[in-house]
Amino acid sequence: MTIKKVLDTTAHRPWALPTETWKYYQEWNRAIFLHWQVDHDELIPFVPKKLQIDLFDDKPWVSLVAFTMEGTRLKNLPTFPPISNFHEINIRTYVTQNNKAGVYFLSIEGGTKISCQIASRLSGLPYRYSPMDRKGNHYQSFNIKYSDSFKMEYEVGKELNQKTEQDIWLTERYALFQDNKELIYEYEIHHLEWPIYTIDLKGLKVEYPRFDKLLHNRPDQMHYSNGVRVMAWDKKII
Repeated sequence: MTIKKVLDTTAHRPWALPTETWKYYQEWNRAIFLHWQVDHDELIPFVPKKLQIDLFDDKPWVSLVAFTMEGTRLKNLPTFPPISNFHEINIRTYVTQNNKAGVYFLSIEGGTKISCQIASRLSGLPYRYSPMDRKGNHYQSFNIKYSDSFKMEYEVGKELNQKTEQDIWLTERYALFQDNKELIYEYEIHHLEWPIYTIDLKGLKVEYPRFDKLLHNRPDQMHYSNGVRVMAWDKKII
């Protein structure tokens, strides 16, 4: 499907596309979503006061999303695989701002050092480098500085042709809000609706000491997706 057709497909979006021209192209491929329902009071210290924590059935959620970023490039420039392609793990929660439901990153890691440096410089997002390895249905990472580690073995199940309201709430987000010092930035994104599948855990180890009260035990919900093609707009101060 062409980029134009992706941009022309908007019925699934909760609000209209930005009027400005998009700036970045990305592919978020072979995505693993692990979701935990968390205690509101435990989450509050991690979220800027200017953002409102979004709730599903009166409960907040935190998700670990592990995927492979591919084809990353600026508009009108070609991709350069040694930089454009890398594994990524982000830990996010769900927030609202200006009547838009989006996500806020508690942590964002990339598996290639130079890709993290460039992504952080261009986007302003707080990327940090963590060595990662992904082969077949195994995915793992480790960050010595923070003692963060993730290791997972899984099998992909059947496609969810009938998504629940919760499935959609956890996956379909078209804005990202991130803080930088005293400022809050908004990033708009667009992609087709995520095709999602069930996922069967064969093994899981998630150790992020800073978030040990948020990410613990088996996830309450899980999804897998082959991926989406993404257009992203430049950040705006809100």
